[in-house]
Amino acid sequence: MKLIATDVDDSIQKMNNMLRAELERPGHAIASYFYRSHLVYQQELTELVFRSWLYACHVSEIAAPGDYQLLEIGEDSVILVRDAAGEIHALMNICRHRGARVCEESSGNRKTFVCPYHGWVYNTDGSLKAAREMEILEGFDPSDHGLKRASVVVFMGLVFVNCDPGAPDFRGPLQNIAQPLGAYDLEHAKVAHRQTYRVDANWKLVLENYLECYHCATSHRAYARMHTLKERDCKVEPIVQAMLDRTEEVTGVKGMGNGYERIYLDAEAFGACVYHSRYGLYDGFLTGSENGQPVAPLMGHIQDYDGGAGDFQMGPLSFMLNYPDHCVLYRFIPRSLTATDMEVVWFVNGDAREGVDYDREKVTWLWHNTTLEDEYIITRNSEGVNSHFFEPGPYHPEFEATLQQFVNWYLETLSRVA
Repeated sequence: MKLIATDVDDSIQKMNNMLRAELERPGHAIASYFYRSHLVYQQELTELVFRSWLYACHVSEIAAPGDYQLLEIGEDSVILVRDAAGEIHALMNICRHRGARVCEESSGNRKTFVCPYHGWVYNTDGSLKAAREMEILEGFDPSDHGLKRASVVVFMGLVFVNCDPGAPDFRGPLQNIAQPLGAYDLEHAKVAHRQTYRVDANWKLVLENYLECYHCATSHRAYARMHTLKERDCKVEPIVQAMLDRTEEVTGVKGMGNGYERIYLDAEAFGACVYHSRYGLYDGFLTGSENGQPVAPLMGHIQDYDGGAGDFQMGPLSFMLNYPDHCVLYRFIPRSLTATDMEVVWFVNGDAREGVDYDREKVTWLWHNTTLEDEYIITRNSEGVNSHFFEPGPYHPEFEATLQQFVNWYLETLSRVA
């Protein structure tokens, strides 16, 4: 874990003053204070992360009754589990007696969850099955002591959770990208590989890096050879427009190129960001691989390569980059003030056989190496912004426009609750 010097005189008043100062200086990177303050970090978890829709897992990873996956957020843990009736639940991994975790392994299959401390037993739907000897407590009702829950939405095989008891609707906003996302038939897709990259940096630095491609040409040479996103729109408009003109005919999917953007302050509800755009690959490149050539069977309903890639956002911290033959999902989760889990999940066609129809190393090559490059630049960015001599500079008006949308949402949300 990366250790940094933090403010010893931190306070709510200081945070309020810093937030006001940032709001009066739009268009610039934010001060190092926001990456160093433990007080700010706790506010972020409470007011941003736990109130937002987050990608949790794919339905195939909890396919059978009793299958579960853990989602670790900050210092908290959520159990994603399928109960005996086939319903998916998100349960807080905290015994309702004295708080011990009831599940330790990151995944598996369980008929019940048993607290290792005093033996309270919970069903896979979260209800309390047994509390040893508690019948002598007058008025004790097991139905009042089930595991706490988070809200769950399943959309095209992707499972999302929201820890806010008043979580807003997410299915409605997601319907706006149903046509382009549906092309990949993710509900029946196969998880080819998933990997968590622990980055020794504040979560905002990791997310900020993903939200801009200003660094792509200099930091990601393999990616930049293929993807037009590294250039300003005006320079690649003919390539992108030619791709969009042919995408429905070539892929056979109606609405494949339909764009949609309601993110951050413009989202339909808090933490319910939804976005899609389709951008072009350079001529001669068909997908995101080491040489730009196919590495797996075509996904879902897609009939051929159109020279494009689908860029999706679902919630503030979850994204997908979907090629015709495989899809790549990114999720960013704070784990401490100075540590972030960057999870990457690669999907292929559900009928594809590893070693026959695809080679896992070839499918993962580009984004595994790109993620390692990101880790390198993010950790050095972290060292710089934590310097006593760091002075925030101006954002690029085009390349860093989405990043500015995130920062505006971040500052205005914390300002409202501080």
